This record gives sequence, C-alpha cells and structure tokens, in this order.
Amino acid sequence: MNLEGTGRSRDWGFMPEKKMKDIPVSILKAGMIFTDAVYIDEDNLLVPPGVAIKQKDLTRLTGWGIGTVQTAGGLAKTPETIAAAVAKQEHNKHSVNNTPPPPAGSDAPGPEEEAGEFDGGAPQENKGSYQEYTALIKRLDLVFSHVITGIALDALIINELTSQLLSAIRNERSQFVGFILGAKINGYELAKSSVNSAILAAMIAQELKLPPHKVMKIITGALLHDIGMLRLPKEILAKRGGLSQEEVKLMRTHPLHTYRIISKELNYPDEVGFVALQHHERWDGQGYPASISGENIDIGARILSVADAFEAMVSKKPYRNSMVGYEAMKALMSDNQSRFDPDVLKAFIAIMGIYPIGSIVILNDAAVARVTEILPGAPLRPKVRILIDKFGQKQQNGETLNLLTDKTHFISRAFNPKERVNNHA
Repeated sequence: MNLEGTGRSRDWGFMPEKKMKDIPVSILKAGMIFTDAVYIDEDNLLVPPGVAIKQKDLTRLTGWGIGTVQTAGGLAKTPETIAAAVAKQEHNKHSVNNTPPPPAGSDAPGPEEEAGEFDGGAPQENKGSYQEYTALIKRLDLVFSHVITGIALDALIINELTSQLLSAIRNERSQFVGFILGAKINGYELAKSSVNSAILAAMIAQELKLPPHKVMKIITGALLHDIGMLRLPKEILAKRGGLSQEEVKLMRTHPLHTYRIISKELNYPDEVGFVALQHHERWDGQGYPASISGENIDIGARILSVADAFEAMVSKKPYRNSMVGYEAMKALMSDNQSRFDPDVLKAFIAIMGIYPIGSIVILNDAAVARVTEILPGAPLRPKVRILIDKFGQKQQNGETLNLLTDKTHFISRAFNPKERVNNHA
C-alpha cells in the first residue's frame, strides 16, 4: 500500500494499519460525522475525522459513480442518530420525560403511536408523512439530550431540522397539523411539544406573509424555545399538581436559559434568541421575563405565544388532561386582546378553522367524522371524512364530505375521543 500519497500518513501521521470497512454511499447523509477519516479510495480523502459530510460531497460522489467509501471508524454524530451515545443518554432522557426506558435489547428507541378508536386515522393513512414527523421529534430529542449529558450542541443539526420542517409543511401541511391532534407519541414530550409548536408557528408566519428568512428564524427559535427547561431541576419538570411560589419563579427563568443557549452556545442572532426569550410575554404587558407589551414584543415571539398555547392545550401533560382542538380554539378566541396579538390570533384562526384539522366532530345526523381540510373563508364548514356513519357502523374508508358545498350536513359539536361511541348521539 502506498502510504506516501494517501493522506493517512501525510495528514495524520503514520499509524498501524487499521481495518477498513466499506460504507455504501446510498446510506450517507449530509451532517454525518465519523470517528475516523473517510476515504473515497486509497489515495483520496473525503472528510477527516470529526468533520461533517456536506451535501456537495454526496453530489460529487454520485456524479463520479462511486458506490462505496471506506473508513476504519464508525458514526459519531448524524442529524438522525448518535449511535455511540444513545444507550448512555437513554436513562437521562427518560428521567426528564418521566417515562420508563425501553427494555434492554429492544429495537432502537423512538416515538410510537398509541392506537385508539379515533386516534390512528391520520398516521396510518399517511405513513410517509408520519414517519417524517416522528423522525423530526427523534432528531430534536437527541439535540435536547446533549444538554442533559453535556455534549456540545451542533447548529448544523438544528439548521437541517428547520429546513426539513419547513419543507414538510409546504408539501403536506394538512397531514402535519393532523398529527398534532391525531397522533399520540409515547415519551419525548419536550421534543414533541417543540416540533408541534414550530409547525404551527411556521404556518402562522406564512399566513402573515413574513419573508422566508424570517420564517426560518422563527422556526429555529420555536424548535429551541423550551431547551432552557433542561437547565432546571427535573423534579420541577415532572411535578404533578401546582408549583410553589419559589418553583414558579424558578420555572420562569427558563426563557433566560434558552436565550443563553441560543445566543452563546449556538451563536444564533438575536432574531432567533428573542423568539424564545419573549414567547411568555403578553400583549397586555403582564407576561415574563421583562413585562413588555404590544408590538414591543418580537413578532416571532408573538407568533410562538399563540402556537405554544394551542399546543399546550391539546397535548397531554403530567398535570393536565388533553383538550380537543375545538375547545382549545374557543379558549384562544376568548382572549380579548390580553395575552395574544389580535392580528396573529386572527391569522391562526384563518389557517386552523374553528375545528382544526384532525379534530373529531359529530355531524347533524349523528355521524362521527374527522376534519381533513380547512376551507378558506369557511371556518365552520371544513372537509370531513366519516369514521362512524349515522347508523353507528365504523367506516374503514369513509366518505369525504365538503361541508361548504354539501348543504345537508353540518357540524353539530366537537367530539372528545375519550367518549364512548354509543354516547355520541
């Protein structure tokens, strides 16, 4: 072997021969980092150890028709997984989420859907979209686990998450909104909440016609807005019932911790940091941490305030039962310009409707249906798919009704999925 021209001796010093293994180019992804150098062939280095593979590297390999690369190392870090650290991080991660770790020897941990009589429709029907949704949650959860274990945070991974989320909702917006209400994820509560809030914040920002670069910064801030929670005692995060005054004061420091992480550890600009720092400020000036009001609050923070409030109301927490989307929308609409920017709230209602996508509703003929699409200018008359017909028969592939054009049907009321079928009429 000609070590003189390989870069293995020239760049890293002569070392005993390491056993090289082939890595298919087809499984490589931008952002992957290996523990040892990766070579195109014996004489050409692709990336040194600890350096992320870039998309242009992958494009170059594909263009040259190269099917495999070689390395003596293994994966150290990737936007999807950090293989070597997962096992060590798992116990800490589930301690924060207040969920038991998976049994030893089980498959790689990840969010799993809890099947229910009305919960499974959206995920099963859109398997690709649902996998993408849960992958976003898993990737963000790994970012959060770095805070717990002290691993340096990587802005590259977060930037890719931002781009992936924006692309996903551009292509399949209705499905992703449906997952917020219709999919139940075991564990990963902080990551799930953050992804859900970022999805909603992105949609509001687009409805308000904000420029693309601003939308990207709002998504990034939304994904990270509660990361400062991980700097608080885990006993507070998992506590059931009310917090003491001292615990409330401590809890209210989390936006400050988040801002420091975003600005100091990740080196994002203040436009990103302010989204997280100010998302608990209120329109009437009664919020925290600085009690600022109105348009003095960053527009991204005003958007996230609405998105985060809705997500909190429809998600199950240790201290609160879940609320159906309709009840959450009613709560938001009763705000009366105290907590939320009225223009932001108006935009949110326009994109979500009175019965948000994924909501389960009862029609005037006693049929149970799922809202599948919000129609512009018709917040009370969306498209719905029948789950249980008026005779009480379950429908595997039920009829879709456009309530804007179908004048014989209308929504009678929202249906809580915890209700029994025989009580829905």
